[in-house]
Amino acid sequence: MMDQILTLLGIYFLCWFKFIAGPVLGSAAGYTVLEKAFVTIAGMMTSVIIFTLLGSKIKALFEGSFQRKSRLIFSKKNRRIVHLWKNYGEIGIAFFTPLILTPIGGTLIMVSFGVKKRHIYMHMLWSACLWSVVLSMSIEKLLAIPFIKNLFL
Repeated sequence: MMDQILTLLGIYFLCWFKFIAGPVLGSAAGYTVLEKAFVTIAGMMTSVIIFTLLGSKIKALFEGSFQRKSRLIFSKKNRRIVHLWKNYGEIGIAFFTPLILTPIGGTLIMVSFGVKKRHIYMHMLWSACLWSVVLSMSIEKLLAIPFIKNLFL
């Protein structure tokens, strides 16, 4: 029983930083699609809440600590983020957060662009629900193929 709780907590904490950890590790632990989706959503939303509330303070801390003298203001990474923001807005950032960005990264981007907290929570919640179910079901189907199951489990 204690091992199951520790496994669940481990997956939950990993979902704070990397969304895909929930569906992948949940499958390895033998969780159902709903269990994987729940732990993934809980992990991402915990991260979103924490970093929305602390986002501006963390952003200021990192900017001051890692700023170089000859730093490019418009780096390739920054241009991609601005391009994503201009084309898709807060909905696009939320949509791509689980796939491309991390829960922390997507949240800090939205905080940096001044999105209201309730909008961040709402958009990240629907995105987490959508992608946790899609990825959990996809991994479940992939692991049903004997060749793939033998490779990973």
